[in-house]
Amino acid sequence: MGTAAGPMRAVSSGLHAPSAARPPGGAFDAGASAAAGKTARLAAMPLPGGQSVIFTASLSLRTPNVQAIVARATQLAESAGGYVSGEHARTVQAGKHATPMVDIQFKVPAAAYQPTLTALGGLGTKRSETQRAQDVTGTVADVNSRVASAEAAIAQLRKLLTRTGSVGGLLSVQDQINQEEASLEALQSQQRALARETAYATISLIVTRTGPAPAQHRHQAAGFLRGLTAGWHALRTAVTWLLTVAGAALPFLIPAGLLALAAIAGRRWWLGRRRAGASPAPE
Repeated sequence: MGTAAGPMRAVSSGLHAPSAARPPGGAFDAGASAAAGKTARLAAMPLPGGQSVIFTASLSLRTPNVQAIVARATQLAESAGGYVSGEHARTVQAGKHATPMVDIQFKVPAAAYQPTLTALGGLGTKRSETQRAQDVTGTVADVNSRVASAEAAIAQLRKLLTRTGSVGGLLSVQDQINQEEASLEALQSQQRALARETAYATISLIVTRTGPAPAQHRHQAAGFLRGLTAGWHALRTAVTWLLTVAGAALPFLIPAGLLALAAIAGRRWWLGRRRAGASPAPE
């Protein structure tokens, strides 16, 4: 039993996931063990040189038609065997103008990573591009080795379980098997994550609009400006016409005004004389 516990502790010490107790019995039958072993043998996709690399890239483009470029980029990624893993559309306020922006993330096979990135960069005006290659060959080898060691330790414990006679011994061995299987699950999860990250490269694409506004907005703006210009022109024409009429009538209005004032003054004088003649003389 001491021989089996040695490698078992070595595997457990390298894990950060908590142990999860399992009920004894059917949960640890031969079929489940075989399925776990098959899953555990998943490995990260190696490069031709035997290396396992995680490729990531960020690309920023500007284009007059954001939606058309996003649709074209999605088509390129899918034709390369990839898929869209995330997409977020928003509007960015730049001064008085609102600029649409789309963040979209693609997962493409590692073998098609570079051609796909080059094709995406040609869809619009490139603003920025960053690439990163993380070599995880050592991590992949270490995880695979830990998985193999954990499987071997579990197999030894199962053999030991058949030879243990006392109830206390059975419970102790079963508890160790539970801990080892919990550790094995954590290692297998890490192994699968590494396999996905190295098999598929991640390309993050940001597309923003540049250039003139869409045709509908341009037509609306042009219609408003045309109406404003026509109204201003009509106002200027009306004011000019009124000023012209006033200027033409002014020479005639001055003598007419003087004559009207003289007529009013003469009428007042005549009425005053008439009232004076009609008044009775005082006794």
